[in-house]
Amino acid sequence: MEENKTTNQTNVTPESEKSSGTGRNDNRGRGRGQRPGGRRKSNFKKEPKDNFKEKVIDLRRVTRVVAGGKRFRFRATLVVGDGMGNVGVGVAKGADVQAAIEKSRRDAKRNIIKVAFKGRTIPHEVTAKFSAAKVLIRPAEAGHGLKAGGAMRTVLALAGIQDITAKSMGRTKNKLTNALATIEALKQLKTSK
Repeated sequence: MEENKTTNQTNVTPESEKSSGTGRNDNRGRGRGQRPGGRRKSNFKKEPKDNFKEKVIDLRRVTRVVAGGKRFRFRATLVVGDGMGNVGVGVAKGADVQAAIEKSRRDAKRNIIKVAFKGRTIPHEVTAKFSAAKVLIRPAEAGHGLKAGGAMRTVLALAGIQDITAKSMGRTKNKLTNALATIEALKQLKTSK
């Protein structure tokens, strides 16, 4: 039986190649798998930052009855606005709260309207009705402030209106219908030319 003898041969590289930094195994303190530039590059594209603020005004658990029992989902009502006259309301359902909020955010951005301003207030008085909700919005003098309640206050604040008086005159306290009635009222505003 013949024994195989293996010899350890080491490759000796000259000092000039070691210090040049062009070698393939030049790790010099970086962790495994990191790029030579330092931080790792992310694989996802970042969305451009928009200046919309958002507020969830209603979050409900809704039920659908099926043959095997009940299926629960979540419905989110969200208002987005930039404080410079652009505002929108979105409603969406999702399997969990986060999915419902994300879908309603996209819906609100699709439904953005431009609000007519006259200084820090609106040009004229307006009333609107949506389903069982009825709202009255009146302009106010400078320094009066935002006098409104509930979902109306959120919509008007995110639209950027600073001096206004608003009243919910309908027979419902539902935040969704009050918010949509406020949007209908803001759509009726005309600028004085």
